[in-house]
Amino acid sequence: MNDRLFKLLRAMACACLITASAAAFAAAPAKSSVHVEHAWIRWLPANLPAAGYAKIVNDGDSTVRLTGASSPDYGEVMLHQSRLAEGDSTMVMVAHLDILAHGSVSLAPGGYHLMLSHAKQPVKPGDTVPVTLHFADGASVQVGFKVMPANATGPG
Repeated sequence: MNDRLFKLLRAMACACLITASAAAFAAAPAKSSVHVEHAWIRWLPANLPAAGYAKIVNDGDSTVRLTGASSPDYGEVMLHQSRLAEGDSTMVMVAHLDILAHGSVSLAPGGYHLMLSHAKQPVKPGDTVPVTLHFADGASVQVGFKVMPANATGPG
């Protein structure tokens, strides 16, 4: 191969690498301004749905909208809210949850929570279940939720 052809091929390869790198960088999602603290799941026996709790913190300068969650260990993960009205406790599915700039939202017993149902494998206290939180801007945050027994009141 002559020297000129070799230099041309090398320049073309460099240009392809630069273009591919720039495209990958442009397609990369922005770093999330959200982090999650104290993530845990209240396990229930007999393959009953479990509830996931955590504190979702938004360190960013604008409101973020939680639109859903998923887990490879559960067939379905939904955002719910427990409500007490006229002495009757109800649970309703919630389409989204807004977390204000520099604020936080607690998923806690008696309030907002993740409802995890249809376990794909046995889940038991002591396990850690990966859960991915999905946001309206396309960002996602994966969190390990510690599985606690039915009588637990928190992860600590």
